[in-house]
Amino acid sequence: MEQNTTKTAAYHTLGCKLNFAETSTIARNLTGAGYEKVSFDEKADVYVINTCSVTDNADRECKLHVKRAMKANPDGLVVVVGCYAQLKPEEISQIEGVDLVLGAKEKFNILSYLEDLKKSENQGIVHSCEIEETDFFIGSYSIGDRTRAFLKVQDGCDYKCTYCTIPLARGISRSDTIENVLKNAREISEKGIREIVLTGVNIGDYGKGEFGNKKHEHTFLDLIRELDQVDGIERIRISSIEPNLLKDESIELVSKSKSFVPHFHIPLQSGSDDLLKKMKRRYLTKLYTDRVAKIREVMPDAAIGVDVIVGFPGETEEHFLETYNFLNELPITYLHVFTYSERENTEAAGMDGVVPIPERKRRNKMLRILSEKKKMAFYQSQIGKTLPVLWEHENKEGYMYGFTENYVRVRKPFAAGSVNQIELVTLKHIKPDGTFDAEVSFDEFLAKV
Repeated sequence: MEQNTTKTAAYHTLGCKLNFAETSTIARNLTGAGYEKVSFDEKADVYVINTCSVTDNADRECKLHVKRAMKANPDGLVVVVGCYAQLKPEEISQIEGVDLVLGAKEKFNILSYLEDLKKSENQGIVHSCEIEETDFFIGSYSIGDRTRAFLKVQDGCDYKCTYCTIPLARGISRSDTIENVLKNAREISEKGIREIVLTGVNIGDYGKGEFGNKKHEHTFLDLIRELDQVDGIERIRISSIEPNLLKDESIELVSKSKSFVPHFHIPLQSGSDDLLKKMKRRYLTKLYTDRVAKIREVMPDAAIGVDVIVGFPGETEEHFLETYNFLNELPITYLHVFTYSERENTEAAGMDGVVPIPERKRRNKMLRILSEKKKMAFYQSQIGKTLPVLWEHENKEGYMYGFTENYVRVRKPFAAGSVNQIELVTLKHIKPDGTFDAEVSFDEFLAKV
């Protein structure tokens, strides 16, 4: 009887959409080399953990998933990549069970490092370049179990925000070529995926480093204008974009687009101009207000998400209330609230005016409650409207879920034939969990088809 010699690999991703795109690309490379993809909790020959450095528990999360891998197969090789791996490679290499740590430059060459890798008895092997050497671009996109794909168009960041380690983990701002972005978008569309989410570290800076130089050969507006002309792409969603890089022309293009959906996620971080200056953000609240007003002018029903940090050094109660009141009055849809945590090698870590942890948590809770109120008000404004919903594949207790173009979450009784389909639905009743019960409008759907 022949023995099965197929090697297997499992993957777990922490953090942002960009990480998911890169994990998926690493997985395709390994699959092309003969590794069969299996679940992370199954026995595998190789476990790849793609880490994040944004949250303050990166170390704990990394250790947790190394333990999961070792439980599934004590003899499996554990490879750690990602932002945390670039920032703290030696620390990670000493975690029991870790065999290989790859930095920002090395992670896409994982196959060459696996060839002679053996299970570590002491500590893992580190291959991590200086971040200044990470000046190239590897195009990536995620596919698989999702009805949407994350398409990487840009990487790195030239901004010097005083709280952020991302430039230390990912290097300088650089971009994919428009030709390669369009090629990847067509490949995604040909696989039957209905929605693409554009991702990067600072996607509004698209075009810088496109051909290995610091010049802008193209702009973000050029990119989205070209993508909007690609046949077969039904939905394109823009992920987080800096307010100073979101121009009127881009907003207007989205409002008239056949593919781009009315949904923006715009980092604010603070509603206090004093703190924005301390954070070294590249805008003040007036510009942010103008961006939101422009979106509302041309897309009244657009979803607008906001990132905000509480507990930044020097944030007094007055500063926090400035932020709270600013957000309360702003016509936005929801908040992503982050509690400030100190990061090594950042300017903010040495600043005076440290906010006590309990106070940071209190402020976080206040903004999360505000976010729920904002989201509920937005959802109530959508009652009675008939909108297209892209249905996802999961069956959760007899229901399936999906999102409208403007990011309203909807559910209906599970129907296998609706998976990965776009159907017109009428938004009827909001459930306590903030989800709409929807009534599929088949007549309108057929009329549209």
